[in-house]
Amino acid sequence: MAVPEGFPGPEAVLEQEARLLLPSCSVEDALWIGEWLLDRAVERSLAVTVEVWHGDRLVFRAARSGTDAHNDLYLAGKLRVVRHFRHSSLYERVRHLAAGTTFEEATSLRFPEYAPHGGGVPLAVRGTGMVGVALVSGLPQVQDHALVVEAIEAFLAARES
Repeated sequence: MAVPEGFPGPEAVLEQEARLLLPSCSVEDALWIGEWLLDRAVERSLAVTVEVWHGDRLVFRAARSGTDAHNDLYLAGKLRVVRHFRHSSLYERVRHLAAGTTFEEATSLRFPEYAPHGGGVPLAVRGTGMVGVALVSGLPQVQDHALVVEAIEAFLAARES
């Protein structure tokens, strides 16, 4: 097996995760990220469901028209992947593909409980580690992942200004 065309390789995703380390992340910060995701979804007419967790608390959730309970199933599975492995759900997918196997074969963890599909990204604080998770479901998985990355980048840029 190989990483599909159009997907980043595992090294690229790890570099991205390192670049997205936050200086801190409060509940208000997690809410900011969720609101940013919803605002972009509205502006771009994206049919997505968004969740942002701070610790074990769901602090933001929005489901846009065009999504359904199937998206909720994916969000829950992506959340479990990120919490279990402490990496993005896309990384967990591509790292196994790059190694010539699948997530399911390598871990014995199955969908729907675990969803190794792009769109779940850890909210990690430099020197502390993961303090939350931001999730999107509704787009092709690489785009779900990219939207969450864009939100965290926007948050970091806003903190710098």
